[in-house]
Amino acid sequence: MRNTAVQYPAAQYPHLRRHYGSRGGMRGRSLLTLVSILLLLAAAGALVLWAVRQPVAFAPEVQGPRVTVEIPRGSSAGEMVQILRRDGVEVSPWLGRFWLMLHAYQLKAGFYDIPRGASLETIVRKLREGEQTLLSLTIPEGWTLRQIRTRVQSKPWLQADTAAMSEAQLAVALGLPPQVPVEGQLAPDTYRYPPGTSDLVFYKQAVREMQKKLQAAWAQRSPNAQVKTPQEALILASIVEKETGSAADRRMIAGVFNNRLALGMPLQTDPSVIYGMGERYAGKIHKADLQADGPYNTYTRTGLPPGPIAMPSFAALMAAVQPAETKALYFVAKGDGSGQSEFSETLAQHNEAVREHILKR
Repeated sequence: MRNTAVQYPAAQYPHLRRHYGSRGGMRGRSLLTLVSILLLLAAAGALVLWAVRQPVAFAPEVQGPRVTVEIPRGSSAGEMVQILRRDGVEVSPWLGRFWLMLHAYQLKAGFYDIPRGASLETIVRKLREGEQTLLSLTIPEGWTLRQIRTRVQSKPWLQADTAAMSEAQLAVALGLPPQVPVEGQLAPDTYRYPPGTSDLVFYKQAVREMQKKLQAAWAQRSPNAQVKTPQEALILASIVEKETGSAADRRMIAGVFNNRLALGMPLQTDPSVIYGMGERYAGKIHKADLQADGPYNTYTRTGLPPGPIAMPSFAALMAAVQPAETKALYFVAKGDGSGQSEFSETLAQHNEAVREHILKR
């Protein structure tokens, strides 16, 4: 079949050559421009990725290995950058805002530990994955329930579910047996929780920890220990805790009280009297206070007081159930800064020790 297509000699129609040739050139230039743009974008992306992976400096006033920041709910990318910079994490304002905006819909409010040397990429990953820090709450050994409740209520990251409860209501909420006070039932330790945790969770955990420690100590009770129940051991341990100035004296102090219980002598321990005075105690105990009878006055009454006077350590629990075998019935603080006491078997020896260490005669 003959080809019927019309042939146009190039020499006779040069405008056609120019027309088609220019279109091909435009395509080439457009492709080159597109490739150039893509290369620039790739280079910019690589530069940004390199930048967000570099360690972020801490402000000079930050001395520790980490900074804890709080990101409130609903914070914008700009506000997050301001919070980080305010707390000493010197993220770049423009880069930080840009990178945070890229992930804004994924970021979670909360408290976060930012370690020294962390990159912006690491910081955003923490916020994206909700990798919140656990905040700590410490009960020091020998603290009372009143002191602990004040500390708990001062922690804004704990949900204050027990703040309005009386001690009796708190005891019920903790599932303690009737007539068992909360005092003494919380184990001294450091507890860690994510922000927003109910304070009741803390109290319940501290009670469980004390029960574990008390059971462990009770299982090792010596035959000569005068305490007859775990609760009595807890009461005596709380007194030993408050009377001990040096760990080396702890079992000896328990031994003195153990001997007094065996003989039916009053324990005559000032911390118990002070506890019974409550808010009336103004930093000094007087002779009239020692003579005013009450359930916690161990000068006017024999035996143990009706309940613990503080939160004892495990070491104090062990001293209560394994008191030192001694004939000492008295002790007095040496007052030399060591925290140690001098122990005496007779009242005459004790009076001499008092004159030496207290009266300085």
